[in-house]
Amino acid sequence: MDFEPLESAARGTLPLMAYDYFAGGSDDEASLRDNVAAWQRIRLRPRVLRDVSVIDTSTTVLGTPVALPVLVAPVGYQAMAHPGGECDAARGTAAAGSLYIASTVATTRLEDIAAAAGPRWMQVYVQKERHLTEAMIKRAAAAGYTALVLTVDLPVVGRRRRDETNSFTLAPGLTVANFGVEMPSVAGQSGLAAQVGRDMDADLTPRDIAWLSEVSGLPVLVKGVLRGDDARAAVDAGAAGVVVSNHGGRQLDTAIAGADALPEVVAAVGGDAEIYVDGGIRAGTDVLKAVAMGARAVLVGRPMIWGLATGGAAGVEAVLTEFKSEFANAMALCGARSIGELTRDLVVR
Repeated sequence: MDFEPLESAARGTLPLMAYDYFAGGSDDEASLRDNVAAWQRIRLRPRVLRDVSVIDTSTTVLGTPVALPVLVAPVGYQAMAHPGGECDAARGTAAAGSLYIASTVATTRLEDIAAAAGPRWMQVYVQKERHLTEAMIKRAAAAGYTALVLTVDLPVVGRRRRDETNSFTLAPGLTVANFGVEMPSVAGQSGLAAQVGRDMDADLTPRDIAWLSEVSGLPVLVKGVLRGDDARAAVDAGAAGVVVSNHGGRQLDTAIAGADALPEVVAAVGGDAEIYVDGGIRAGTDVLKAVAMGARAVLVGRPMIWGLATGGAAGVEAVLTEFKSEFANAMALCGARSIGELTRDLVVR
């Protein structure tokens, strides 16, 4: 799928404030652009004379079977993209055989998302009022979410100039549903930045990984890692996995792209935890490169949002189905019949 026309169609559908929120990055958006370019800098060394008459794109993520190694990243406020919001996104994800990661700052209650979803994880922003986070993750466990994804790269919000220009806030009638609170509205400022400053805890340490796991009884992945030493510290503190991510280019501008950070993290973690990566994934070849370099799966955010905005659940399913088709094609052309045959020697940096 050519995602540029899909994004263009979504831009024509969405109010400017919503489009800019989903599409934008921080400061000069250098990391936003480089996330895509970094995958394109990597080249493939395909094998030939292999029997690729049957291709199997399936894998498991923390033991959960999925039809392809492409998961739906946690994206906040999805009802701004489509009236069906998180529930439609979860339905489309399930129809494609993938796994949905619900956001702490969803515009739909986590229980309602669970009722629409297939396999699912819950993303966590730890709140200053920790009892609120404790209550939410216990609800998530009770609702059948099978892992927590702790986002650690947002102690403060990056300077998102588009949101500041638009005085970003949620549309009337929408709330941060898991806590039942409204987003602040401040002229000339980002309501998201105000919300983070008001609600979210900047005092996270590796000890919080064990706390979340103990309270919920669920494995914890740490999202927002770009260094090998940070990844190793997270795993040593009990993380079941790490997500290599610069938050879609929305936090520290000029931060290294996930594609460039992945090899160091793989080397530091070894086989001690599962590794995931996001940021700029736009093609089946990107997915293949990530898996060959050591990622268990990739996470996609913006392509899913453009599918949701233009087609609801069916639009999300179509995006993931196209990723699966492109990935299968790339596997065949690289002489790989299954995920296990996607090895490091296929990739040239």
